[in-house]
Amino acid sequence: MSAVVAAAHGEVPGDLARLAARLGDVHTVTPDGTSAQAATAIVTLAREVGADVVLLPVSRWASEVGALVAHALRAGIVADAHTARRTPDGVSADKRELGGTWDVTCDVRGAAVVLAAPVADDGEVPDVVAHEVAVPDAAAVGRDVEVLARTEHERDGVALADAAAVVAGGRGLAGDLEPVRALADALGAAVGATRDIVEEDWIGHEAMVGQTGAMIAPRLYIGAGISGAPHHMLGMRAAEVIVAVNTDPDAPLMQTADLAIVGDAGEILTRAAELVRARRG
Repeated sequence: MSAVVAAAHGEVPGDLARLAARLGDVHTVTPDGTSAQAATAIVTLAREVGADVVLLPVSRWASEVGALVAHALRAGIVADAHTARRTPDGVSADKRELGGTWDVTCDVRGAAVVLAAPVADDGEVPDVVAHEVAVPDAAAVGRDVEVLARTEHERDGVALADAAAVVAGGRGLAGDLEPVRALADALGAAVGATRDIVEEDWIGHEAMVGQTGAMIAPRLYIGAGISGAPHHMLGMRAAEVIVAVNTDPDAPLMQTADLAIVGDAGEILTRAAELVRARRG
């Protein structure tokens, strides 16, 4: 049994190599080039050494490369794992979800690609076999992926991920997001939303804040009509100042906010927008 460990632009992290040693002989590669070329190098090496596990460090690069590798090897994929071990049928990986409130074990039967951020370990780095794999200009991996269409969505106002201030709306606004947009416009803020109102088609997915949306860290976050589901709060908890507006004082977001305002969110945001504009002249 053996595992291939790959990292971009430099040496393979020691913690990742130590994790790989639990899965078999360790073969490493640090491919360059495009994502498709890097994936081709990893797949080529995995097939040459007979590895049924590929480990990558958690990163944006690994997310794209790992998906291509898993597709080529017909492998299962687990992201954000902190440990992994062999099972009779394949690999079992542990990860944490919802801001560390849930411990999850994912079992993969057969070949596996694991994007891992192992727990820091000061133990001795195991022996590894480093490889250099030549990649042709026309990478083989990813060739069977064809872009059929591309749709560019127009964005209103400030980009959510980069905004210094975000005004977000939830189901408590009963479908009327105009107060959210009005206050966001007055503040020069981005408009955000909860998953449930995105799924109700009140607003596009590009505005969703949460675990499967945008992870934001603005200086100011204002949540209006938002109860505070774990999915959403995971996406905005890094905000410096949190303001919540809701009719329910016991809503989770109200309990964690720096400033909680009990009242009708639509009326309060509309009035706040008027005051901000008046102050700015």
